[in-house]
Order: sequence, then C-alpha cells, then structure tokens
Amino acid sequence: MREQDQQTRVLYELCSMIIHILRTPPLPVSFPSLLGPSLLSSPPPLQNSPAAFGSLFLGISIALMLFGSVTFIIGLILMPLVITLVLLFYIVGVISNLSEFGRTILCPASDKFPPEWSYSS
Repeated sequence: MREQDQQTRVLYELCSMIIHILRTPPLPVSFPSLLGPSLLSSPPPLQNSPAAFGSLFLGISIALMLFGSVTFIIGLILMPLVITLVLLFYIVGVISNLSEFGRTILCPASDKFPPEWSYSS
C-alpha cells in the first residue's frame, strides 16, 4: 500500500509539473523585418518559453510512439508472409534433395556420364 501511495504521489507531481510548464505564458519573440535595415544587422536570438520546450518534447515522444506503433503493425502484418516464404523454400529444398536421392537410387551412376567416357569401349 505504501508503494502504491508513493507511485501515486510521483504521478501526481509529474502531472503538476507538466501542467505548470504548459500554463507558463510564452515569452515575446521578435522576428526581424525582411524589408528593413535589421536584415543586415544580426537578428536577436530567439527565446523559447518552457511551455514551447515541453511541447517540443511532447511532440517528439508522440511521434516516436506513433512511428514505433506503425513499425510494429507493419511487422505484424508481414510476419506471416515471411514465415510462409521460409517454409516454402524449406519444402522446395527438401523435395529437391529427395528427388536427387531418388535419382541416385533408381538411376545408376553410369547414366550421369556420356557414353564416350565409359571404359568398356
């Protein structure tokens, strides 16, 4: 029960930190004018708010989760195809080996060489 209370407290603190970051008002950002003399001067560094920083990481984590899910689904869909191809190649290999084995038993080795190679002539 104490462990559950600790997990609940940690989850509550995490949620309160996220809400605090998202409620922080953004800092003003000035963009240089494209027509004025400020184009020639160095533009001021852009300042991001903590909410923008949090949103950036939230977007990155959601994108990674979505791409991971899509990759998993594609792999899940393609896995039967891969297993079927592996089994098909395995069966073709077994049939090929059995036919070679049957050919060596049913047909003697003299059939493998042309008649001009035999020593009887």
